[in-house]
Amino acid sequence: MTGRKHDITAYFRSLDRRTFMDNQMEDAARDEALPIGHGQTISQPSLVLEMTLALDVQDHHKVLEIGTGSGFQTALLAAFSQQVYTIEKIPQLHERAVLRLKEKGFHNIHFLLGDGSLGWAEHAPYDRIMVTAAAAAIPQELLDQLAPGGRMIIPVGGRFSQDLLAIDKTIDGKLEKTALEAVRFVPLKGKYEY
Repeated sequence: MTGRKHDITAYFRSLDRRTFMDNQMEDAARDEALPIGHGQTISQPSLVLEMTLALDVQDHHKVLEIGTGSGFQTALLAAFSQQVYTIEKIPQLHERAVLRLKEKGFHNIHFLLGDGSLGWAEHAPYDRIMVTAAAAAIPQELLDQLAPGGRMIIPVGGRFSQDLLAIDKTIDGKLEKTALEAVRFVPLKGKYEY
C-alpha cells in the first residue's frame, strides 16, 4: 500500500460512522449500507473507502461530490483535497450535513442544496467528481465540468444494479471508461433519475 493510500485508509478507520447518523447507532459498525431517512442511505464503509481510493484524490485537487447525504464520504474527501463542493437534493439531509461537518472543523467544504446531476458550473472545472447515487445515464453536465486530466467515479445502470465506473478525461478531452465492479446505490435525484 502506497503512503497516500495508507494515510487515507488510516484516516478512514479513525472516522466514527456513528457521528454521521441520527439513528441506527447500534448498527453503525456493520459493513453495510444503512438508512439515514428520506429514502437515502449511508454507504457501506468498505465501499466508501474503495471509491475514495479509486478517485485518486490529491491535496491540490478541487473535488465535486454529488450526494452529500450524511457527510461521511464528504469528510473523507475534504481531509485529502484542497476544496470540496458538495451538493444534496434533500433539504433535511443538507442541513444536518452542514452542521455536522462544520462541527467537525472542516473549512474547505462548500455546500449547495440542489440537483447534483447538473453539477455546480459556477466553480468548474473539477479535478475529481464523486457521485454517490446511481444514474440511469452519465450526466453530460458532469462530464462537461470534469477538468482535462480529471477523474469521475459514478454508479450507472438500472434501478437495482449498476456498474461502478471510473471515467478519466484525457488532456485532449477524450473519455476513457473503466467498469470497477457491480454495485447497488439509491437512485440519483433530479434530471437524470429513473
